Amino acid sequence: MRFFKTAPLLAICFLAGAAHAQNADGERLFKQRCGACHSLKAGENRVGPSLADINGRPAGSLEGVRYSPALRDSGIRWDATNLDAFVENSQKMVPGTRMNIRISDPDQRKAITDYLLSAQ
Repeated sequence: MRFFKTAPLLAICFLAGAAHAQNADGERLFKQRCGACHSLKAGENRVGPSLADINGRPAGSLEGVRYSPALRDSGIRWDATNLDAFVENSQKMVPGTRMNIRISDPDQRKAITDYLLSAQ
């Protein structure tokens, strides 16, 4: 009987631990796959634009960044769905973009996307 009283607490602890592990995995994958060209610090553009506060931002809209006309004119607003599709195959989503990335593993894409959106 005592287990049933502690089960909800155990479930909360497990889910919090799993979320933390996924966030850590997303951070690792971001650093490996994206970090050389992109920063999460606002205003810190590298080869690619800063990805700080990306959630809801129109694609190709940061000042001082040389975007391809294809991305700038795409009409995309970044959210979890659009980030996932772009990271899966940027050239398929936005033909003509200068960004070239393909991550076929959906778990890796989700980890990166979740990390990007939680790092805001």
